[in-house]
Amino acid sequence: MHRTIAEPPDQSWFAFDGRRGQYQRPMVTYDDIAAAAQRLEGVAHRTPVMTSRTLDDRLGASLHLKCENLQRTGAFKFRGAYNAVANLSPGERRRGVLTYSSGNHAQAMALASRLLDVKATIVMPTNAPAAKRAATEGYGASVVPYDPATEKREEVAARVQEESDAVLIPPYDHVDVIAGQGTVGKELLEETGDLELLLVCCGGGGLLSGCALSARKLSPRCRVVGVEPEAGDDATRSFKTGVLQTVHNPPTIADGARTPSLGKLTFPLVRANVDDMVTVSDDELIRAMRFVWERMKLVVEPTGVLALAAAMCGRVGMAGRRVGVVLTGGNVDLAHAFELFRRLPDDGATSPS
Repeated sequence: MHRTIAEPPDQSWFAFDGRRGQYQRPMVTYDDIAAAAQRLEGVAHRTPVMTSRTLDDRLGASLHLKCENLQRTGAFKFRGAYNAVANLSPGERRRGVLTYSSGNHAQAMALASRLLDVKATIVMPTNAPAAKRAATEGYGASVVPYDPATEKREEVAARVQEESDAVLIPPYDHVDVIAGQGTVGKELLEETGDLELLLVCCGGGGLLSGCALSARKLSPRCRVVGVEPEAGDDATRSFKTGVLQTVHNPPTIADGARTPSLGKLTFPLVRANVDDMVTVSDDELIRAMRFVWERMKLVVEPTGVLALAAAMCGRVGMAGRRVGVVLTGGNVDLAHAFELFRRLPDDGATSPS
C-alpha cells in the first residue's frame, strides 16, 4: 500500500525538526564522512574494487564494483553502526543501544556493540532471514521479534526503549550512520579517481545519501543514481514528486530494501545530491546475482545487486562511461538463493560474451 505523508518546502535540502516545529538544514556533511573514515580506520575492512572484462564488454562501459559483501558482518552496514556506537558518550554507552532491522544493520550493530563493550537489543521481524538472525544473536545481541504484518517496528522499538532507556540508533536516518555509510563512496572514489556515473542501492537512503555527499566532494561531475526494487519504489516516487512517499512491507526478494520510506534526514539529502532514481524487478535481481556468483565468484544477496541489476538491464545509460557500482551485502541463505536461481531459465545471461 502506498501513501503520501508529507510535503517538504521548496528548498528540498531541508529536513523537518519536530521538536522545534520548523525545517532545519540536515547536519550531515562530507566532513562528517571524513571523521567517520578516521574512526573506522583499522576496524572496518577497506573492501576491494573489482572489475569484469565480460561485464565491461557486454555493457560497453568500464565498471568498478565496490565489494561491501566482503565487509565485516557481510555488508556496508557495519560502517554506519560502528561509527554511531563509537561516537556515543560514556554515559550513553552504559545505557546500551537499541535498533530495528531485518538483518544487516542488526548484525552490524551487534558486532559494533560487542567490539565497544555496549549492550545491544535488536527489534527484528519474524520473517527475517534465519541466517541474519542467527548471526545477530551470535554476535551477542538480544533479539526482540515482531510480526511485520500486524506491528510496526518503530512502535515496538519505542516500547522497548521506554522500558530500557537504551539509546536508539536507527538503520539509516541518523547523522553518524549516514556519515559511516558515506565512507563507501569515499573509498571507491579514492581508488578509482573521477567517475562519470555512480550506482547505489537505496532502502532508507543512508548509503545513497552518504555516497552522494562523497561524490559531490571528490568527483563533482559524477552522476549519482539510486536503485530500488520495483515493489518498494517509495524513494523513487518521493524523488520524482518532491513529496515523501511510503510503502508497507513490499513483496520483494530485496529484503534489505523493504523500508517504509526515506527519513527526515535522508529524504532532503537524496533530493539535494542524487541525480536520478530507478527501479529493477526481482527477476533482474536474480540475473545479476547469478552473474556475480558464477562469473566473478562473489556471493552477493538480492539487495546487494540492486545497483548492478540496473546496469545490466540497461535502466541507466552508461555506454563509454567509467561507472562505480556498490555491491552492498552478501548475507544470503544459500538454500533460498538456489531456489531463486531455479526460478529463471538458463538464458545465457552468465555466459562469456
